[in-house]
Amino acid sequence: MTTRKFSLFLIAGTMLFTTLAAQAQWVMVARAVSGQVQRMSNKSSNGMGYDVATVVLMANADKVYQTALASLKTNHPEITINSSDAKKHEIKFSKGDQIASMQATPLGDKLTQLVVASNLTASGDATPIVVQGVMKVCKEMNVVCTLSDQ
Repeated sequence: MTTRKFSLFLIAGTMLFTTLAAQAQWVMVARAVSGQVQRMSNKSSNGMGYDVATVVLMANADKVYQTALASLKTNHPEITINSSDAKKHEIKFSKGDQIASMQATPLGDKLTQLVVASNLTASGDATPIVVQGVMKVCKEMNVVCTLSDQ
């Protein structure tokens, strides 16, 4: 019976250590890419398409969401907020015929992935609304963000 308890204790301890080590590695990777804005876009021959920018921030998701929402409301009269969901940390907004969404996904207590996505239209480029939106949130969060060369 004692051997059985020892074996169970050893297995549980090993599993706990492995889980903690994997979690620590994830946090180290996230910190290494923190502030690097990644961008992906695709535009068809008719000018339609999408534009997406992402960044990992060393900040709480609630704070990122609130900062982005406040910035959109106070600093951008040309932008219309179509909906906002504090529980999902999601904001849907538009500027003319461009529509966009922003979502702050918590990766930990003080680690957040911010994603901004917009449509591309034949009449213009969504880059200002996407990349500049991410950069604005970074600046207001006092986080240095740079556009990745890819």
